[in-house]
Amino acid sequence: MQREDMVLCELLYQLADDNFILAYRGSEWLGMAPHIEEDVAFSSINQDMMGHAVMYYQLLEELGAGDVDTLSHCREPESFRNAILLERKNGLGHYLKNPNYDWAYTVVRHYLFSVLKQIRLESLYHSSYEPLKQAAEKISSEHYYHSMHWETWFTQLISSTKEARHRMENAINYCWQEFDGVISLGRYGKEICDHQLIAEEEKLRNEWLKRVCTTFGEMQFSSKTSPGMESGNGRNGEHTEDLTEALEVLSEVYGGDKQAVSW
Repeated sequence: MQREDMVLCELLYQLADDNFILAYRGSEWLGMAPHIEEDVAFSSINQDMMGHAVMYYQLLEELGAGDVDTLSHCREPESFRNAILLERKNGLGHYLKNPNYDWAYTVVRHYLFSVLKQIRLESLYHSSYEPLKQAAEKISSEHYYHSMHWETWFTQLISSTKEARHRMENAINYCWQEFDGVISLGRYGKEICDHQLIAEEEKLRNEWLKRVCTTFGEMQFSSKTSPGMESGNGRNGEHTEDLTEALEVLSEVYGGDKQAVSW
């Protein structure tokens, strides 16, 4: 594989793995969302996000990286390029007895990610790799509604009761200390940008901060620190046990009987 294709694959893995893992975390809310309408809406969003992951995996397949099922189900955890924040279990790193307690964390994580995802898609409209540009355009029509969904939840909860705001602020603070890992393009970031595959990391970060902080300001909230990367950089293959456990569940059926899955 030529160097340029290798760098392209690194970006595609990031895009695919982010959607794949966060869609899985979202799917764990099936039957546990705050109300039945949200159960239906969230399930649809997770299905869309899994579809977005498939689109990126298909581009990797076309580049000779492997077939879609193998890329999603048979790779070792260290080969995944998703951000660590997105692999974390629902709830601030742990499952809590009351599922409604960690709904704030789910809303914050999905809202912050949806803003960055929109910015990345806008940047990919100008990507030098035409198939990636086309994929971004297709994904955008669905993501527009995802963004609206999470912004609505975010603004409603943080402006609701005193307890709701407290939980939202705790969730923001937790996500904030890890979110630079979501923005990161990893060790090949400079080459990715040199090939004009996506905008520079600093540009993505600044635009994300601008949009997120505008919403924060409207809700009378502010963060006094820059987003961090306290648990490591998933773009470089650094991950937690949460990812290992998630991948074991995700690949259980496929690993058990590949012939059955093909049917």
